[in-house]
Amino acid sequence: MSKVVTMGEIMLRLSTPNFEKFIQADEFDINYGGGEANVAVSLANYGHDAEFVTAVPANEIGECAVAALRKYNVGTKNIARCGERLGIYYLESGSSVRPSKVVYDRAHSSISTATEKDFDFDRIFEGADWFHFTGITPALSDSAAELTRQALIAAKKHGVTVSVDLNFRKKLWSSEKAQSVMKGLMQYVDVCIGNEEDAELVLGYKPGKTDVTSGELELAGYKSIFEQMVKDYGFKYCVSSLRESHSASDNGWSACIYKSETGEFYHSKKYRLHPIVDRVGGGDSFAGGVICGLLDGKDFKDALEFGVAASALKHTIPGDFNFASRKEVDTLAGGDASGRVQR
Repeated sequence: MSKVVTMGEIMLRLSTPNFEKFIQADEFDINYGGGEANVAVSLANYGHDAEFVTAVPANEIGECAVAALRKYNVGTKNIARCGERLGIYYLESGSSVRPSKVVYDRAHSSISTATEKDFDFDRIFEGADWFHFTGITPALSDSAAELTRQALIAAKKHGVTVSVDLNFRKKLWSSEKAQSVMKGLMQYVDVCIGNEEDAELVLGYKPGKTDVTSGELELAGYKSIFEQMVKDYGFKYCVSSLRESHSASDNGWSACIYKSETGEFYHSKKYRLHPIVDRVGGGDSFAGGVICGLLDGKDFKDALEFGVAASALKHTIPGDFNFASRKEVDTLAGGDASGRVQR
């Protein structure tokens, strides 16, 4: 199996139980997660050698986050102990017409203050096949953006394939700041993953008349912007998830991919996700599935179908991490969505 490195922030997640609003809750459910950590767990679950790079405080809460990764076979030897605190996010899970809400408490977290001196990137990327990061990490601070750039330089020095999930977070930075930072990092990227909002706010591309709120998708618009992105940045693959949000509990879910070498554009099968148990981490499970498929040597269309099926299953699983097995993903991707009891 392949060696994959991901780098970002792992946070303590405190979520209201039973779809309660914050004001109702007398307790919180505890999980750990974060964009790149979620991808690492998915890839480790599929049997790849997944290493996660981050910084956590040298205290018991930091070690709890590390233990959560170790539990699911993610490598943690490149996690630095430094900084003041572990980031926290509070989640109020939505239902039906009520959207989910997230409140961040992650200022001055360990990874946001870490520097290149806290990591040996030459050692980290030695023998690595793939590096994955997201637009969340550079958004944390200027030093985190520089740390990401240094990691990318080292990854390319070692001939590592690089993927990014653009992941725009308006509570972390503006579109203007995102574009000023992220456009400069795209030179290192081979596989660009995102959605229509990310493409517009992070890189400035608008996919036609798509309106995810109404569920209207114009696939020709995606092909057009993929062609522009490949022309501007030389990506090998452009990938977009396609979420049709009918309500917080009812989504349509599919994806599309563009292969620059051949100019082929492919739209996956679509799943109806209803009812949704937990959509947080859905995009990360999709990225992890696509990366797994490409690393396994699947045809790019089959890799996309694996990622879409993996993410569809994640929406049925509480918490940030996707625990769906390869067999479960392959079964769903193969057309069995019956949900029948397995005996």
